[in-house]
Amino acid sequence: MTTAPDASSAERVVVVGAGPVGLTAALVLARRGVPVTVLEAGTELAAESRASTFHPPTLEMLASLGVVDALLARGLVADSFQFRDRDTGPVATLDLSLLAGDTDFPYRLQCEQNKLTPLLLEALGRHCGAEVRFGSRVAGVERTSRGIHAVLGDRSRVRGAWLVGADGAHSAVRQSVGAEFHGMTYPERFLVASLDEDPGAVLDDLAPIAYVLDPDEWMVLLRTPDHWRVLLPTPDGTSDEAELLRLPRRLLDITRDVRGPAIAHASLYRVHQRVAGTFRSGRVLLCGDAAHVNNPLGGMGMNSGIHDAVLMGRALADLLTGEGSEEDLTDCAEERRACALGYVGAETHANWERLRTRDPVERAALLAELRSTAADPVAARRSLLRSSMIDSLRAGRWSR
Repeated sequence: MTTAPDASSAERVVVVGAGPVGLTAALVLARRGVPVTVLEAGTELAAESRASTFHPPTLEMLASLGVVDALLARGLVADSFQFRDRDTGPVATLDLSLLAGDTDFPYRLQCEQNKLTPLLLEALGRHCGAEVRFGSRVAGVERTSRGIHAVLGDRSRVRGAWLVGADGAHSAVRQSVGAEFHGMTYPERFLVASLDEDPGAVLDDLAPIAYVLDPDEWMVLLRTPDHWRVLLPTPDGTSDEAELLRLPRRLLDITRDVRGPAIAHASLYRVHQRVAGTFRSGRVLLCGDAAHVNNPLGGMGMNSGIHDAVLMGRALADLLTGEGSEEDLTDCAEERRACALGYVGAETHANWERLRTRDPVERAALLAELRSTAADPVAARRSLLRSSMIDSLRAGRWSR
């Protein structure tokens, strides 16, 4: 899709990356009348499923952008999630309807991110002054007295007044502006696979989202519209090919087939927990994985990236339309960084620690706490406000 620009580069915002975060930022700006150019390295939208969970506040934001109804039609509503012991079965199931007084979307929506991006692209195409350029890999950023240049791989330049970097964990934008990206790498690789059969045929009372505790080999099971997805830790020291070959044997406890479950596709990847030193560098903003990465346990990565895009996009639109200030934009960027450090990173790392708890006394105490929380509606709601990311926004000035 390409719509001819109708405004000079002195007014235009350049967004790098046409994933869910970049397209969300572009749509927020375009709906406020800000001309925007999206530069995407790929020749089309990414087809990989990647993230697949949408939390309540994210659905509220997508509703404000006019795309949530179409997304709901493509997804699967999960009204509960559970913790399980890999040997003994269900431990605690949390009912998301307890959030009915806190949100219009008291559930998680299970839907792959590649079903959202076409909806965002279509919505963006309805705005004059918005354009998306595929096959435009950004290699870096140049600052000039007249604005910002996105420097493409062929050394050509796209000029704008501001630039939003949403170009992923290996962000050329972040590297170009010199923002640090400190953090840690998890000791194991994560293996994610899509299954062509329903593990609920074997596992009793399986919820659509299940965190399976085990000190040796924890597991996460997620139902999506097309597949069940399974996530497993995989130690270093073996090849990807060897691990993919032995994967069916690792899943014998969730299938009736003696050969293991049917696997549609699978991949291995390293997981990092990192946050950029700043989310704003002059006229450059960083959002999503370009600004922070975390493990996928809890489904907060894409969601927090969309929150970045909406909140910083609004603050930038306020500045460009005369309704906000430079200080407001800086405050919003700092608030989003604080959220990535103190909430998203902390919560996802705690989820990793919880799943692999080994000490028998600590493990017994954890299971007892989970059961107690699920049995008490007040405690359960308090826990759900945090795990659903509602708490991450309530404390912030810019989410109101």
